[in-house]
Amino acid sequence: MKKISSLFLLFFSLLIFSQKKWDLRFYNELVGTEYLIYADNSEVMPMSAKFNFKLTNLKTSLSNDEIIVIPGNTKRFFVAKITPVNPREGNQFSYTNTYNFGNVVQKDFEEDYIYSLPFTKGKTHLIFQGYNGKFSHQKDAALDFDLKIGDPVYAAREGTVVLTEDSNLQGCPKISCAKFNNKVLIMHNDGTFADYAHLKYKGVAVKKGDEIKKGQLIGYSGNTGFSSGPHLHFSVFINRIDGSRTFIKTKFKTSQGDGILLEEGKSYTKND
Repeated sequence: MKKISSLFLLFFSLLIFSQKKWDLRFYNELVGTEYLIYADNSEVMPMSAKFNFKLTNLKTSLSNDEIIVIPGNTKRFFVAKITPVNPREGNQFSYTNTYNFGNVVQKDFEEDYIYSLPFTKGKTHLIFQGYNGKFSHQKDAALDFDLKIGDPVYAAREGTVVLTEDSNLQGCPKISCAKFNNKVLIMHNDGTFADYAHLKYKGVAVKKGDEIKKGQLIGYSGNTGFSSGPHLHFSVFINRIDGSRTFIKTKFKTSQGDGILLEEGKSYTKND
């Protein structure tokens, strides 16, 4: 708690909760008798935040639990103004916030986009766990391709790399091992994200901030994290502020035609 002397007394405390250490910073500036809250977002993607204020003899321009979306690579993004109700009386405030990556209030996306199969041209692979699968995809529109360790993984859609991880060696068929997932996370131009997970140790071929073309090599399949065997996990989603995800069923180009929804237990060939 910090005590500030001015025309009024103001007590301030800040507590930030986050699911991951993103490069996002909130700070305050005192201008006259008002406090201005700003954000610096050094991530290449938007970040979303929700605030909860406790105010005494103060009012704020941002409502409690209102979500703000901070654009990527943005400095001094205005968040809120805190103003005294009666400047002659003592004042205090505190706030907490939660934040997560992406535009969490997004509803629309490109529904008819045709994705490319994320493996080598001319190869055929099985979907051994599909949408709402019983092992780890309950309520998730995610796909597991039966790639072997070391098989190349290609971008199913163009976008920007926003996260990579390939420092993990271990994996197991328990949710507790999810923290060991090696992955590449790519943001698409419609604001959705693609997750390519379970890559092998040192199996990422791109870096954060790279602009990726459809069909570009991004890594190598593995068996890390929450995994019962070697495979590539692929999903597309919109993030939400509480850490949940709205998953999107993706349409692919296969040897059977364009706009195919892949099904568990079936194999698909990539012709181009």
